[in-house]
Amino acid sequence: MSSINIRFVHSSDAQDLLKIYASIVLETATSFETEVPTVSTFTERIKIYSEKSPWLVAEVNDQIVGYAYGTSHRSRQAYQWNQEVTVYVHPDFKRRGIARLLYTKLLDLLKEMGFRKALAVITLPNDPSVEFHKSLGFKHIGEMKGIGFKLGKWHNTSWWDLDLGDNSAEPLEIKPITSIEHLL
Repeated sequence: MSSINIRFVHSSDAQDLLKIYASIVLETATSFETEVPTVSTFTERIKIYSEKSPWLVAEVNDQIVGYAYGTSHRSRQAYQWNQEVTVYVHPDFKRRGIARLLYTKLLDLLKEMGFRKALAVITLPNDPSVEFHKSLGFKHIGEMKGIGFKLGKWHNTSWWDLDLGDNSAEPLEIKPITSIEHLL
């Protein structure tokens, strides 16, 4: 396989990202969205999410083959040091290390910014995702039973977390995304 280029997202990537995300929305319970967002809605999502935390894309031969991003876990101020993380890879490029490369870079950037915890939510059953998160050091912290109804049935979610920093000390302010752009 050609080399993998990791870069920050551009709003103009929305259509290519939707090519990856659409089948996840329509054919799986991995995402609890039930309708594929429009390009304009997805463009706005990219803009909002990437203002606060990294949104990365992976390219092979100038084709976007995957993406990963962090987003606020919850809106209350005391949660500001946490990020929920997500990674998606085009089906034709799975099992080539792209998800690991994206996630590793994303987690490194979140740590550099001062975030203290990364959270992952996995719709069950999904043994490959569970094993993937375990291999990166995520720890299982709980499960929500029958929390989402999609594709004609109720689904459970498994919650995972990864410490990015020392949670025994008072946190510093989160560095702005512009302070880490040179690290990619």
